[in-house]
Amino acid sequence: MYPEITQYIDGEFVQGEGRHETDVLNPATNLPIGKLPHATMADLDRALSSAQRAFETWRNSSPMLRSQILRKVGELARERAQVIGRNITLDQGKPLAEAVGEVTVCSEHADWHAEECRRIYGRVIPARSSQVQQTVLREPIGVCVAFSPWNFPFNQAIRKVAAAIGAGCSVIVKGSSDTPSAVVAIAQLFHDAGLPPGVLSVVWGDSGMISDHLIRSPIVRKISFTGSTPVGQQLAALAGSLMKRCTMELGGHAPVIVCDDADIDTAVDQLVGYKFRNAGQVCVSPTRFFVQEGAYDHFVDRFVAKTQAIKVGDGLEAGSRMGPLAQRRRIAAMEGFVDDARQRGANILTGGQALPGEGNFYAPTVITDLPENARFLNEEPFGPMAGIVRFGNLEDALQRANRLPFGLASYAFTRSAKNAHAISRGLEAGMVSINHIGLALAETPFGGLKESGYGSEGGSETFDGYLTTKFISQLN
Repeated sequence: MYPEITQYIDGEFVQGEGRHETDVLNPATNLPIGKLPHATMADLDRALSSAQRAFETWRNSSPMLRSQILRKVGELARERAQVIGRNITLDQGKPLAEAVGEVTVCSEHADWHAEECRRIYGRVIPARSSQVQQTVLREPIGVCVAFSPWNFPFNQAIRKVAAAIGAGCSVIVKGSSDTPSAVVAIAQLFHDAGLPPGVLSVVWGDSGMISDHLIRSPIVRKISFTGSTPVGQQLAALAGSLMKRCTMELGGHAPVIVCDDADIDTAVDQLVGYKFRNAGQVCVSPTRFFVQEGAYDHFVDRFVAKTQAIKVGDGLEAGSRMGPLAQRRRIAAMEGFVDDARQRGANILTGGQALPGEGNFYAPTVITDLPENARFLNEEPFGPMAGIVRFGNLEDALQRANRLPFGLASYAFTRSAKNAHAISRGLEAGMVSINHIGLALAETPFGGLKESGYGSEGGSETFDGYLTTKFISQLN
C-alpha cells in the first residue's frame, strides 16, 4: 500500500482532514495512489515559529548529538530502503532497483555529515598586539527553507536536510507534490532517530504561495533550491532582494567529449546506462555527445545497439531498466524535441515516439546530424534522449560544449593525458568527470556555474551555505 502523505510540523505528522487535497498519481498507470494535503498559511506560520523556537536550542546543541542523530538516520534508511524505494517507484516511476539504490546510497550523506559536523572548526588569527586575541567562529545561519524536486525525491532532500541539521540549523522542506513519499519517509527517519520537534518540518501544496510566504518571512535566513533555471532565478531574485543566502542547483545540459583515442566500448557501456538512468530525468545526465570523427561511427553503432536493448516498463516489473516519465506533460516535451529535430534534417536512429499504454512511457531515443540551431542542442531535454554530434579537433569540441549558458556537469573520455588536462581546464562546468562516471558522491562538491546555479550540495563545501563567519577581536 502507498503510504498516507502528511505534513510534519513541530514534531507531529499532521493529517489532511478538512484540507484542500490533490491526487498523487502513479506515472506507470496515471491512476491515483494517494492524496496530498495542502498547507494553509496557518500551517506555514506554525512551521516557521516552531523552526525558530527549535533553532534557539539546536544551534547550541553538541556536535556529538547531531552526529548521533545523523548516524541513526543513515542506519534506519538502510533498514527501510526496500519499502521507501518501492514507494518512490510508485509515485516517481523509476525501476525499483534504482529507487532502492537512491535510498541506500543517500544514507551515505547522513553518515558523512555525521562525521563532518564534528569538524566545523574556527581558527585563531595571530594578533598584532600581545594584548589582543583574534578568533573566527563558524556559526549556524538560522532557519533554512529547502525546495527539493521530483526526479530524485530522496536524494535531493536528504542532501539539504543532513547539511542544515548537521550545521546546527533548523529547516523547513517543501518537496515535489508529484513524488511526496520520499520526503515523508525522511521526516519519519529523523523523527525516529530522536530529532527534537521543530528542527525539521515538511509542508506541501501550492509551490508559488509556499515559496513566497516562506522566503519573505523574516525568520528564514537561507534558501536551498533544486529545480529548473527559470524558477530558480525567480526565487534567487526574491531572496536577493531580502539579502538572504541561497544555494541554487539548477538546470544542466551536460556535454560529453569522446576523443578518437578513447576506449569506445567502455565509454558507451558507461554512458548508455547513465544517460537513460531515471529515464534521462537527471540534471547531470549526459545529453550532448561530441564524438571525434575517427571514433564516431563505432561509437554511434554501439550506442544505438545498447540503447535498443533497454527494456522499458513499469518500475515494479522484473527486468525493467527504464520506467515512465514522471508526468504526462513530459511526453509532449519529448515530442517537441523530436519534431523540431526532424524538421531541421536530423536523423532519429532509434526511439522518437511514446510507447503504447496508459503510462508515461517514451522510447529511449538517439538523434544524430543535429544542426546547431536545433532545440535539442540548446534546451535541456530532461528525458530519455541523446544527441550525437561529430567534431574534428578538441578546441572545436570545447567551444561547442561551452556555448550554452549551462555549466553543471560534463564528461569526457580519452586515453591522452594532454587531452584530459585540456578538457578538465577548458570545460566551463562545476563538475568534470573523465574516463568514468564519478559525480554526486557525499564527500565531493556538487554544484554548477553560469545559469546552472551556485553553491554546493556535497562535500565540505555544503556547510558554507549553512554557516556564518563571526570574527572576534578581544583586548585582554
